[in-house]
Amino acid sequence: MKISKRIDEYAFNKDLSVRSALQKIENTNLQILFITDKHCHLEGVIADGDIRRWLLSSDKTNLDIPIGDILNKSYISASVNQEPAEIKKLFNSKIKSIPIVDDNQVLVAVAETRNIDFRIGDKKISNTGPAFIIAEIGNNHQGSIEMAKELIDACIEADVDCIKFQMRTMSSLYDNNGNSSDVSADLGDQYTLDLLSKFQLSDNELFEAFDYCKEKGGIPLCTPWDLESLMKLEEYGMPAYKIASADFTNYELLDAAAKTHKPLFCSTGMSSEKEIIHSTNFLTNLGSQCIFLHCNSTYPTPFKDVNLEYLSRLKKITQSMVGYSGHERGINIPLAAVSLGAKVIEKHITLDKSFEGNDHKVSLTPDEFSQMIKNIRQVEESMGIGGPREITQGELLNREVLAKSLVANCFIKKGEVIKRDMVSIKSPGKGLQPNKLNELIGKVSQRDINQGDFFYDSDITNKVFVKDEYKFKRPFGIPVRYHDFKKLSKITNLDFVEFHLSYQDLNENPSEYVTKQKNLEFSVHTPELFENDHILDLCSFDEKYRKNSIDNMNRVIKHVKKIKPLFSSTKKPILVLNAGGWNQNGFISKEEKVLKYKILEKSLNELNLESIDLGIQTMPPFPWHFGGQSFHNLFVDPDEIDKFCSKTGHKICLDVSHTAMACSYYGWDLIDFISKVSKHINYLHIVDAKGSDGEGVEIGDGDVDFVLLSDQLNKIPDVPFIPEVWQGHKNSGEGFWKALNYLEKMF
Repeated sequence: MKISKRIDEYAFNKDLSVRSALQKIENTNLQILFITDKHCHLEGVIADGDIRRWLLSSDKTNLDIPIGDILNKSYISASVNQEPAEIKKLFNSKIKSIPIVDDNQVLVAVAETRNIDFRIGDKKISNTGPAFIIAEIGNNHQGSIEMAKELIDACIEADVDCIKFQMRTMSSLYDNNGNSSDVSADLGDQYTLDLLSKFQLSDNELFEAFDYCKEKGGIPLCTPWDLESLMKLEEYGMPAYKIASADFTNYELLDAAAKTHKPLFCSTGMSSEKEIIHSTNFLTNLGSQCIFLHCNSTYPTPFKDVNLEYLSRLKKITQSMVGYSGHERGINIPLAAVSLGAKVIEKHITLDKSFEGNDHKVSLTPDEFSQMIKNIRQVEESMGIGGPREITQGELLNREVLAKSLVANCFIKKGEVIKRDMVSIKSPGKGLQPNKLNELIGKVSQRDINQGDFFYDSDITNKVFVKDEYKFKRPFGIPVRYHDFKKLSKITNLDFVEFHLSYQDLNENPSEYVTKQKNLEFSVHTPELFENDHILDLCSFDEKYRKNSIDNMNRVIKHVKKIKPLFSSTKKPILVLNAGGWNQNGFISKEEKVLKYKILEKSLNELNLESIDLGIQTMPPFPWHFGGQSFHNLFVDPDEIDKFCSKTGHKICLDVSHTAMACSYYGWDLIDFISKVSKHINYLHIVDAKGSDGEGVEIGDGDVDFVLLSDQLNKIPDVPFIPEVWQGHKNSGEGFWKALNYLEKMF
């Protein structure tokens, strides 16, 4: 059993409609809802079964009536004054959730047989989420409320999750009333009492610090060192408590803290395993939500005594999430703790390690704390999700260049049996992998294969993917390069082709590759990379770099004008553009993004765009630019895109893969995203994606729901599209044809 005061997930006003109640039950997996009036007085409960029985017993059902009209008033509840052991007896095979009310029948808590989400403020701590970072200020404010606020500011700047203080009522805590001048006290006691007498904040100053923390968007936390302090913190409304190692065997304080029904962080330093087990059982029997922190309470802790391997054992004996509270020097140990499963990290923070007091010596400065958090997030990102190994996007890029393929070393005529001496193993890795050699040998060739041609899976499976004719409700095409235009453009009934230009292509004469076309149209994808490793960026803060990008864009526009006479049907070709806004070091601020959008608007005004229809491509958060993965900032957010396009009149090329990756990373809904920007779309790249950086995967193998996508995109039926499958051009466009076969049913 777990007891929690977070009733917002369970409690709903009696004016809620039956329809909404059903949706709540469906969306939250709750077995029961607690129905209250506007003053949170419990009036009844409603379960899925109650609604079903009402539906079956009524001739006319109106799902929009208030849930208060049909609620179940015969229910089991518990009093806030009851002992947890008594509440536990109320559960049975049918009753899994019990509302807990006060003397006025106000709902104040809920008891559950299942685990309740561990939440502090708006933060959820889970085995699958990021580690919860607690910055322990303690008494490192040196008794100064101004310094306390300065430390809070540093914590907020470092992006901590929670900021912790300590509260002591000296007269209650020490038998000599906390008298630091007591000559009978031991040396260690005298030192501690002297520090506390000089460096404690008053209760009101602590409350002021908590308020300041919340004003800055932080979550305050506090360690109560005695019952009187706990009562003061309860009156203040502290959302959770930290139990110090020194009190982990103090059952009186544990009992009182557990009965607040607030989440507890419990440090286990100075306790034997037997004591840890006993205290854990004690708290569990009280229904307390706890996370146990492995800790060594030596200041500073020698590295040999940290014993991080104990984390896995602590998790096993407590049957709970675990964390690490560290008193060693440096930031490396918390990183290792996270890699071993710690879901909470607590470290001390100070403005100056030379200040008086032993906590400062084991504390991190604000810069160190910030670096620790950045490193922790990198470690978490590197941990992955386990499961079968898949080739990452970066590896796929390198595999194309560095790996090897099966290659024909002579001409092989269609119908001829492929023999071992006809096949060589050579780089690059653009064809069939060498491990498929034995599967290839003995197959009858289904095509003429020239010397130097790659073999592909279709040479083993003998599958033909392309259709003679495709039927779409909108114009469709495929991406091509100059060298494969003649071959790919004639295979099926394309409406247009999209030329993917390289910067070398800008020096070519298009008429050497393209004969005049009567019915076929064209579009162009602007190169991203130009000479001297210049990645196009029309919104660079570097004016020289921006001018270079504008010059390169003018070269592209001039080249498009050379292509246009070859396609008589194309009145105004679409030019797809990645406008820039990338950064190698991280995401930029909102203020910097606003400036970059202004610079982009300026750059576009400096270009002669009269002869083209520009489509600025939507971007992923982590694009793969030449040289590796970077961070993208512009044309990622739908609201920013809508604002820019509404102001300037420019249009976008919706890249479904890029946008799906952005939605995955930021937790947005892809269909909502498209709905916000649909009026600005003039071109489509339709392709799948995996996660936040799995770009261009084969359609149907990724995260995109193409049924929902087609419903949304079919509202703009005239917008042309290509399937931009990564390496889709290989084997005579095999990837493109497979994608078109899939999409034909929907578009």
